[in-house]
Amino acid sequence: MTAPPHRVILLRHGETAWSKEGRHTGRIDIPLTDAGVLQAQAAGERLAGVAVDRVLVSPLIRARQTCELAGHADSAVVEPALVEWDYGAYEGRTSAEIRAERPDWSLWRDGCPGGEDAVAVAARVDPVVRRCREQPASWLVVAHGHLLRVLAARWCGLGPESGALLQLGTAAICILAFEHHTPGVLLWNDAGTRLASR
Repeated sequence: MTAPPHRVILLRHGETAWSKEGRHTGRIDIPLTDAGVLQAQAAGERLAGVAVDRVLVSPLIRARQTCELAGHADSAVVEPALVEWDYGAYEGRTSAEIRAERPDWSLWRDGCPGGEDAVAVAARVDPVVRRCREQPASWLVVAHGHLLRVLAARWCGLGPESGALLQLGTAAICILAFEHHTPGVLLWNDAGTRLASR
């Protein structure tokens, strides 16, 4: 009998009113839209039959709803470190609105006034990454776009700003795993593939 895979499945929450509009949605606690509910249910269908040993979820409602609709609420543990990036003064604003005032602004380089920068987000997710690396299991982590991009970069041993290279859509599934003991990305930003069981 083979051991279960040691991997981390990432699931970004489904669409919200603000994500649909491209607004930075950090600590505001808003629910999924009707479309987001359907996305989360579809993610659950794609994960059906996939072995998951441990489930971590952000405390924010959009992530908890997604986790529930995907069929994993019963075994989920709320992990406060998985709350989305604190956008401070940029909460609720689009990148275009921010760049109208700061044309060269980059979330990944500059962070947010009154909020977090990439290094601060990494400081929160690094203990989660260590836990997932050190405890061989099939993990499911349900959280937020920018946060999961930092988590994936840190899994790979990269600086948190490297998350800028990893675009991530709503309700997309990603898989982090090992190849010859080296952590890497097995699947990224998948919104339509039914995953194989086990």
